[in-house]
Amino acid sequence: MITMLAASSVVNSSLACSSRISSGSDLASGHSWRPIEAVKLPRKHAVSSLHISCAATKPAKTPAEEDWKIKRQLLAQKRVRGVDVKEALRLQKENKFVILDVRPEAEFKEAHPPGAINVQIYRLIKEWTAWDIARRAAFAFFGIFAGTEENPEFIQSMAATAAAL
Repeated sequence: MITMLAASSVVNSSLACSSRISSGSDLASGHSWRPIEAVKLPRKHAVSSLHISCAATKPAKTPAEEDWKIKRQLLAQKRVRGVDVKEALRLQKENKFVILDVRPEAEFKEAHPPGAINVQIYRLIKEWTAWDIARRAAFAFFGIFAGTEENPEFIQSMAATAAAL
């Protein structure tokens, strides 16, 4: 008799895995083993191969990640590119570029490049509904006492700012 261990097909719930044991006997059927178990087999039914395959998959994206992916794709289509600080200041001086600071207004007021314009893409949570209070509490739980939300007026503010330039 030999002892065979069949590996669990669910090693990590976030990975899609399967295991298959093949031999000259009925084990060659591709049966998927769930529990880890020891099986005693007579010598004539020895296992000829053990095939374990796993496909690592990423967990599902959050709505915020999906939202950012769409925004990033749109920016890439419009050929918007990131620049470092030195490049931004050079473009501002030489080519009359405008630096748009999208941080919350309080951060912008603390410090910003000369000539920069602030249009918040995220703003402090403004409302006091039960949902907003719960969101504030969740932010506070992680030590963030100035929780933010997406600014629903961002596009309109951008359009007004661009028209004023």
